[in-house]
Amino acid sequence: MTLYQLINLSLLLTHGLVSVALIGAVTHQCAAVLFPSTDKTGGTFISRYRQVKGAGFARAVALLYISNLILGGILYPEYRLEVRYALEEMHLLSTVGLFELKEHWAAIGLALLPIYLSAWHTEPAIHQPVSHRKAATLTLGFIIWFTFLTGHVVNNVRGL
Repeated sequence: MTLYQLINLSLLLTHGLVSVALIGAVTHQCAAVLFPSTDKTGGTFISRYRQVKGAGFARAVALLYISNLILGGILYPEYRLEVRYALEEMHLLSTVGLFELKEHWAAIGLALLPIYLSAWHTEPAIHQPVSHRKAATLTLGFIIWFTFLTGHVVNNVRGL
């Protein structure tokens, strides 16, 4: 294995690990937004899982998302020059198209980050519903899960 391949493999593994941390954080926050816990005594694992303070996860999600985009951007030329070409040669155009969708959804997620952070770092008025928090969190959660699963599918079809 050459040094170049070793660096690419290290970057890919780091990209995957950051993705797993991001999935965990956003899933935890989505569960808290969807099913707010009323049990303040601790209770079961599920009720403790839902008691998370969403604002505490917002910065971590944004930082992990941006870190993951940077790592993906570093790996992108390898995909464009090697992997995509091989997928096209094998006539796996649906896999190429799936990755194109991933790129678009990731860009939409990046544009959503300021709205998402603003929704979590401003306290709503007493009579104002927190539906904007729920919408931003669940949309970002969908984007993160979609890009995570798509990345794994493409990597499994033709890994770097």
